[in-house]
This record gives sequence, structure tokens and C-alpha cells, in this order.
Amino acid sequence: MPTPHPHKVIYDTDPGVDDAMALYFALAHPAIDVLGITTTFGNVTVEQAAINALYLTSIAGKNVPVTQGVATPWCKPAEAPPAHIHGADGLGNLPVRLPSKAQLDPRSSAQFIVDMACAQPGEITLVAVGPLGNLSLALKLEPKLPQLLRQVILMGGTILESGNVSPVAEANVWNDPHAADQVFTAGWKLTMVGLDVTHRVILPVALFKKIAAQHQHVATDTLLHAVEFYAQHYSGLYPHVAEIHGCFAHDLLAFIFLVNPELFTLEHGRIRVATEGLAQGQTIMKRKDFIDYPHAGWGQEQPVTQVCMQVQAQACNAVLENTLMGSWLK
Repeated sequence: MPTPHPHKVIYDTDPGVDDAMALYFALAHPAIDVLGITTTFGNVTVEQAAINALYLTSIAGKNVPVTQGVATPWCKPAEAPPAHIHGADGLGNLPVRLPSKAQLDPRSSAQFIVDMACAQPGEITLVAVGPLGNLSLALKLEPKLPQLLRQVILMGGTILESGNVSPVAEANVWNDPHAADQVFTAGWKLTMVGLDVTHRVILPVALFKKIAAQHQHVATDTLLHAVEFYAQHYSGLYPHVAEIHGCFAHDLLAFIFLVNPELFTLEHGRIRVATEGLAQGQTIMKRKDFIDYPHAGWGQEQPVTQVCMQVQAQACNAVLENTLMGSWLK
């Protein structure tokens, strides 16, 4: 049964295998109403991200507006998409794609975010799981955006866990650190779901095989193909992941936090992003707020972010399974 008041969501994404997992979870969950998908560069080019978002929604029989957003970082040179992780097409190098007539919404991603937030003030959650250029640009278009959105939940960053693109940096933040620092200091209600928790939740390929067998649908077959490619990467890096033959949940956890926040343990602190040097992309958290640091940039004027630091991993797996095994496909 649908919930009386589902979470209205704009999904900012760079699909991407884990982005696809998260998208199908959001489309399947009765407590989530996806109002639009805004795309950015990251796992793939922004053009490919938009193509993937249109394709994934089309084959699932879902009519959701899709926009194309920023193509490059604000300041740093652009990085090549990680084809060895997600495939050259972002979905594990699909051998074939069905034809689709789905078309992009002509607005930029940033303009779409602003338009929707102004039309429904205080109602929309923005779930961002890629580099944060669209949010940064939307802030420039509408400085009151932090008051217009209900909240922002982002998958990115890390506090104690080692980074995945450097010893201290997570990929989404590292890809556009200047935009990320703007987002962390903007003043909205902000939750960071980073590697401290996403590296604790391993999703077995067997689960996606079970989901595909249940539905016998092109959408779940496509997701399974992508996850199998993705799992090969992570199983080759981490022996404990190889034992399960799976992959990290990453982007999915932003949506699980939205609907099941009780599965996470939070800390609160002010976060800044290093924009230069060896620490570029590091999300630095002021964890001792009683200390008045002499270094500028850590004062009370900086907003507080809530950060997911621990997670109930098996419960998250169960939430995913229960949601995707349900009747959500046409």
C-alpha cells in the first residue's frame, strides 16, 4: 500500500551501476515519489548519464522527467570516467539496448531543481549521489534554495574510512571539490552518507539474480548484468567482498537513509572540503565543537552536517530485497 505522504524526491545522479540500484529502489519503494532525475558527469559523461537515466526509467515503464546538467568540475581538470568500474556505458557494457522514445526535459538540471523547489517549497528532498556541480549551480541561480528544499541527502565523502580515489578522498567529492565545499557550507538540512557506512554494506550478486528471477523483466535483467560487471571490480579488490561475490551499496544507502534512518548512527559536525593538494577532496569534519580553532573557516557561522558513521548492514540488505521483490514493474 502506498504511504499517505511519500517523500517527494529529486534524484541527482551519474548512472553508474550503484546509481541504477538506487534508482530502481526509489522507483519501487512506496514511500518515495521521484519527481525528477537530474544528471551530472562522474561515473560517465553527463551525456551518457542522461541517456542511462532515460533508458532505465523507460524500460521500467516509469515516466519521470530527466534533465542534463553540468559536464565538468568548477575548477579542477575533469577526470576520465572509471570505465573499469562501471563499464564504458555506465551499465556494465550492455550488449543491447531496447529502443526508447523518451526525451530529455529541456531545462538544465540546476534550473529544474530551482523550478521544482520554488513550486513546492519545503516539500522536496534532494538525494545527490554524484559530483555536486548541479547543486552548486542551483545555489547560484537561487541563493534561497537551502530554505526551499526540505533536506539534502548526499552519498559522498568519508570521515574515518580510507578514501577510494586517494587515501583520504571519496570519488564524488574529489571529482568537484569546490562544488562540494559550497554544498557543505550552504546551510540546508544536510545528511552525508559516505564511505564510513557504504563500505559496510555488501550486496551479493545472488540477491540480484533472485530479484531478476522473480520479475523476469528487462529492467531487472539489465540491473543484474550491470551488477555482475560491478561486482567483478570489487571482488578483485577486496577479499571479504570476493567471499560474498558482491559489491558495495554506495548510492543505494542514501535512499535507505531517507526511508529507514533508524538503521544508521549519526554524528554531527561542521564539514569543509580540501580543494587543493594531496588532500584534494577530503571531507574534514570538526568533531570537537568545543574547541575554537585558530585556523579560519571553522567558526560557528559554518552549518552543521549530520554524518552517517555506523549502519545496520543486514537490515539494509533486507530493505533492498523486500522493496525490489515487490510488485513495482509494468
